[in-house]
Amino acid sequence: MYGMRKLNGGFTLIEVMIVVVVIGILAAIAYPSYTSYVEKARRADAKAALLAAAQRLERCYTQNNTYVGCDVLPDSPDRFYLIAATAQTATEFTLTATPQGAQANSPCGVYTLESDGDQDDEGSASDRCWP
Repeated sequence: MYGMRKLNGGFTLIEVMIVVVVIGILAAIAYPSYTSYVEKARRADAKAALLAAAQRLERCYTQNNTYVGCDVLPDSPDRFYLIAATAQTATEFTLTATPQGAQANSPCGVYTLESDGDQDDEGSASDRCWP
């Protein structure tokens, strides 16, 4: 029968393997970008906690005219950073946010905020961590 053709339904193995390879390539490109974005978003946790702690210390300073005895350090909202006050004197303070948990391998390292407004990120190879 010359004019009759058999129509096959479905996909061939080659077509399925091409789709798998394309999905693999897209995932290999997208996943590192996604993890970088998540890590950058978690940095906002440190900044928010440091600024909130500085605001509370300034409020305590206006009431008591000293930073000594002002124990109003909040935890970082999502607990990706450990907040601590160091070198606290009557007129100066230094706040630090140390990465912990899922953020422990952050390339920005430890964030610091001083009473005069100086911001730093120790261990950072980039100047783009604070802004």
